[in-house]
Amino acid sequence: MTTAQLTSPYQHYVYAYPHKTAYRKLKDRPLLRDLWAAEPKDALSLYLHIPFCEVRCGFCNLFTRIGAPDGLTGAYLDALERQATAVREGLGDTDDVRFATAAFGGGTPTFLTAAELDRLCDIAEHRMGADLRAVPLSVEASPATATADRLAVLADRGATRLSLGVQSFVDSEARAAVRPQRRADVEAALARVRDARIPVLNIDLIYGIDGQTEQTWLHSLDTALAWRPEELYLYPLYVRPLTGLDRRGTGPDPAWDEQRLRLYRAGRDHLLAHGYTQQSMRMFRRTDAPPQGADDYACQTDGMIGLGCGARSYTAALHYSFDYAVDMHQIRGIIDDYVATADFTRAEVGHRMDRHEARRRHLLQSLLQADGLTVEDYRIRFGSIPADDFGAELAGFADRGWLTDSDPATLRLTPEGLAHSDAIGPELFSPAVRAAMAAYERK
Repeated sequence: MTTAQLTSPYQHYVYAYPHKTAYRKLKDRPLLRDLWAAEPKDALSLYLHIPFCEVRCGFCNLFTRIGAPDGLTGAYLDALERQATAVREGLGDTDDVRFATAAFGGGTPTFLTAAELDRLCDIAEHRMGADLRAVPLSVEASPATATADRLAVLADRGATRLSLGVQSFVDSEARAAVRPQRRADVEAALARVRDARIPVLNIDLIYGIDGQTEQTWLHSLDTALAWRPEELYLYPLYVRPLTGLDRRGTGPDPAWDEQRLRLYRAGRDHLLAHGYTQQSMRMFRRTDAPPQGADDYACQTDGMIGLGCGARSYTAALHYSFDYAVDMHQIRGIIDDYVATADFTRAEVGHRMDRHEARRRHLLQSLLQADGLTVEDYRIRFGSIPADDFGAELAGFADRGWLTDSDPATLRLTPEGLAHSDAIGPELFSPAVRAAMAAYERK
């Protein structure tokens, strides 16, 4: 990693480790029943992926396609049901399996019709055995698809959180991000969400858009705050290869870095002053909001079941999924292959996790949260302390003022450390993962 790369605050958004570009086809194609046989299954997370959107935003590199020919969503749900049946059988004894949390993501799950959303919930409940009314259920939506009939289905089936991708309340900024929408339509969608009485509303906003100023950024924040969302996610704009905004090239852009840092700090301070607490670089929760998330599920350690062609699943020894792409033609082909699949009993693409990678993942996913990592919890889990395993990296973070020394029992980022989360995370990637990501052939 070069000096220029190290000084840039924006390397990668680390929402999972390793990234799917480190995954490869599994030659042995292990059976799910073998992968899950010895795994604890009493606090699993369930994720259902819907790879369709009405439009593709200019910044989006998620696994999704624009629109769906007649019959494709129904055929996709048929495949999802076949996969759910196979996965549930692979998990084994019913009494050993319990889901602690559930989520529908994409793509845009609310691209589905109300009836199809009802069927999606049936798959989660009747095929997988998840009690959606008894666990936190988060659903992603767009303003155009957050219709009253869809929201009514989600509220009735137990959705506790609705995340709305707004990105900006300034129409010119939305256009600059290649997200065609009008503020009036966004506000109408927010009104429908509040009318549906889903307990937690999250609004996603983006900073770093061309033409965005601190004044327009604060205007978007204030417009969002008028709806008193329980959560707000503030995302820095990234321009990734093969996306609609892919124009800046791959070289350093110090001016853009400074703009994003400046807007991040303004947004953070604004939300803290308006009764929100910071959970991570991106996530802010209203101080008086109801808790969201399972008390007994920890993403660092517990398993995840992902259904759908863009979803991941995690066991202690293997992270696995289906093939990954960003190019629209490639994505269509992968979706078509998924829909035609009859046998979902094996893992096809993945990355094997040894104990060293497990430690990195645990440190990454704990340290990038505002609460940080309890050193004793790490010692109990791994038999060592973080300084033994990652001394050089942690010393480097401390030298840059990114680690606080106020509590030796907890590894916690300083406010400036949280601001640099997207640089800290990648510095903790293992050499093997970096090499696999660098060798990945973009498609």
